[in-house]
Amino acid sequence: MNSEIRPMLLMLVSTFSLSVTGLLAKWLTHSFDPAWLCFFRLLFPAILAFWLMMITQWSQPNKQAWSGLLVRGFCITACQLCFLASIKHLSLVEAVVLFGTSPLFVPILERIFFKTPIKRLIIINLGITFTGLLFIAGNLEQMKFGGSLLLGLAGGIFNAGSQVAMYRSSKSNLTPLGVSAWSFIIASLFLVPLLIFSPITTAVEWHTLTGWQHPLLLLLLFMAVCTVNTQVFRAKAYQLAESGSQLAPIIFTNLIFSAIWQFMFFNHPMPWNKMVGIGLIILATLLNTFVPIWLRKKRALSNNN
Repeated sequence: MNSEIRPMLLMLVSTFSLSVTGLLAKWLTHSFDPAWLCFFRLLFPAILAFWLMMITQWSQPNKQAWSGLLVRGFCITACQLCFLASIKHLSLVEAVVLFGTSPLFVPILERIFFKTPIKRLIIINLGITFTGLLFIAGNLEQMKFGGSLLLGLAGGIFNAGSQVAMYRSSKSNLTPLGVSAWSFIIASLFLVPLLIFSPITTAVEWHTLTGWQHPLLLLLLFMAVCTVNTQVFRAKAYQLAESGSQLAPIIFTNLIFSAIWQFMFFNHPMPWNKMVGIGLIILATLLNTFVPIWLRKKRALSNNN
């Protein structure tokens, strides 16, 4: 297979798996309490990832890796809780778009913790993003999902924290699969205190889930497989790609897949203000991704001349 096409296909499989995970999460939020669904969402992929490590290459963190893993585990717990709590009330596309704002907040967190400078483009994109949020919410009298919007945005912020911590973890002795396995198991442990005060299900009894043929249990296991697929195929795609810019356009296919699932499985009306708001947030994310790539190419051409 062509060396340029293979990483793009791997990233496409990753984004497809990610969109299916969002679809399954949307369905399961009506059957499980968000805390327990988040716990299963993290524990099952962790078990699967540890099993894959046992049959391939075992990877255990050293002392230097634990701090990054703990921070990433906490951020994963927080971002998944916010995402699952918001997706129950928002449409699938709205939740995915808000969760996908995380690249906009990475420079903010790097500024806070590592004192790196913030470029003017980031400030402009954040302004566009918050304008989009105002359009999605409507005016103050019609703001029905204010809490869900804030939770969705908080999911994007904590996801940015997870990405910053993942960068630190990737510099450790762990393999990509090892980073995912240890991060997920730590994240699931962070949820244990919350589970004590949360009912496990909202629509079914726990004893009905003990059978392996129960549809909800099968959906949870399928979501675990999709979660691991997302991580493994994405890591492999970045490993084979010549640069991150080669894969940047493919990342946004997650939104296309999510829009297809929403059209096929859900009856969520999309008024004009929400379409404008989602469009503005997508525009900000696209600008954040492609403007730096265009500027780098422009500088390279000017230097060659």
